[in-house]
Amino acid sequence: MLAGQPISRPKRWDNPFDSDLTDEDLARILELPLFNQMDPGRFPAHLPLTGIVRNDMRIGVCERGDILVREGDYGNSAFLVLEGSVAVILPPGLSDQARGNTVPDKLGWLEAARHYFQRARYPEVRPPGGKFNTQGTALRGKDSKTRVYLKDPDAIKRLHSVVILQAGELFGEVAALARTPRNSTIFAEEPVKVLEIRWQGLRDLRRYVESFRQQIDGLYRERNLVTHLKEINLFSHLSDTQLQKVAQSTLFESYGNFDWHTEFNIGRTNSQQNMAMEHVIAEQGSYPDGLLFIRSGFAVVAHKINNGKKTISVASNGDIFGLEELLHNSESDKEIPYQNELGALGYADVLRVPTLIVEEYVLPYLSNVRKRALRDNLKQFQNTKLITKPSNYSDFMEFSVDHRYINGTATMLIDSDRCTRCDECVHACANSHGGNPRFVRHGKQHEHYIVANACMHCVDPVCMIGCPTGAIHRSQRNGEVVINDASCIGCATCANSCPYDNIRMVEVRDVKGDVLVDDSSQAPIMKATKCDLCFNLPGGPACERACPHDALKRVDMADSEALMKWLNR
Repeated sequence: MLAGQPISRPKRWDNPFDSDLTDEDLARILELPLFNQMDPGRFPAHLPLTGIVRNDMRIGVCERGDILVREGDYGNSAFLVLEGSVAVILPPGLSDQARGNTVPDKLGWLEAARHYFQRARYPEVRPPGGKFNTQGTALRGKDSKTRVYLKDPDAIKRLHSVVILQAGELFGEVAALARTPRNSTIFAEEPVKVLEIRWQGLRDLRRYVESFRQQIDGLYRERNLVTHLKEINLFSHLSDTQLQKVAQSTLFESYGNFDWHTEFNIGRTNSQQNMAMEHVIAEQGSYPDGLLFIRSGFAVVAHKINNGKKTISVASNGDIFGLEELLHNSESDKEIPYQNELGALGYADVLRVPTLIVEEYVLPYLSNVRKRALRDNLKQFQNTKLITKPSNYSDFMEFSVDHRYINGTATMLIDSDRCTRCDECVHACANSHGGNPRFVRHGKQHEHYIVANACMHCVDPVCMIGCPTGAIHRSQRNGEVVINDASCIGCATCANSCPYDNIRMVEVRDVKGDVLVDDSSQAPIMKATKCDLCFNLPGGPACERACPHDALKRVDMADSEALMKWLNR
């Protein structure tokens, strides 16, 4: 065995959020009302309050009009207003263009054909005049300090309803802790100073300070939970008063590792080992003490068999666990426990509605015709039924769980038994993107199926976390994960975050083939590039349409019926 060079194991605070935070800054933060009532003795010695403040927080200064939080973005930090005020734009909010996410118009067939044959002579050519210029927004700053700002914030306030947050108010905490999209755009109404707290610090403050946990949970109940419950079919019949009672009893729970994408690929190649390392949310055989709603992340529904587990399905945002058991127990004198196990796959954020609340507000509603219809179509409400699947589906499911491919809504699968290596898919992709293919036709393989290195347009798009300008975002049209080339500053945050290596950084060129360089440093200008699912072309992904042998398919991994149909065709 070869002896390796010994190195220190990475530690939690090797890379502080702000390496320039001074002792004076630390003292001022600890004197703020949010922190000065916290008991340092509640924190363990290895995780002191001063360490959390010094390493997980940073002070930022924004000019008037700067966008701090953009609707639809995935953020990993919350903000406390220190000085000045910020404006929260209420629904319906700003358009994609007004938020700084430039979206090309959908091309017609004739325009698409012309676009197909307009192939650049050199790789990664960017058209002249590609500076960031969208409806009402612009860029200022440089590198990691680059910000998108609203050119006319007064016009925004005239045209939209806004709520003003003053010094001492916290925002962005729900999306940061649950890794859900920001639900509002928030900008600096005037020059403002904010304290940004990254999710690790929020998590630990919530864990060790009961009053802070109650404050965060109270803000979520007040701002989001009732609206969220209204969107769930099981609660849609309740009055606002009843919804408030359900919300007050609902528990917020998080399982697993928020940073799963940085660790999931460190040697876990065996499914049983993989399952053993996941965090159990509901134990098979335990009393069903509540109805579980997956708010974000993923969870595996598994059935214990002897000393192992068999994956039944994967639950994600909006899925429910435990309804079948609660229905059975409400009708029978013989109660049954949870029939399967639910475990966090990487990370899962869960709402637990206690059984007593479900029995009071939900089960009476599910009576007579409604209850029979529910039994006939239970899949729309939960994922706990033990359904016999063909063996190839079960094996492929285990493979998908192990490699987290269940995250994909448009995963590129290639049947190598049918693929003749004709390269038509690559040519079609290149011709649709100015001569630059946006995927690599290789990847991990299960039997004769290959998962190609192409953006999967994930349910949990960790690539979007931390982008300083919001250049990588979801399309407003169909939710594709796309990159605004004009506002991409080449920081590589998205490429480094993608756990599937599906985003590449490339040097960009002008129409003459010369590499574009930064006017101050003379370093080559880099841009992030990846599959955009041909979101502006009619007919869908060119790669799929071009395959002459039905060997390539874009698959939503959560659609088990469509996946089974393609695997068994």
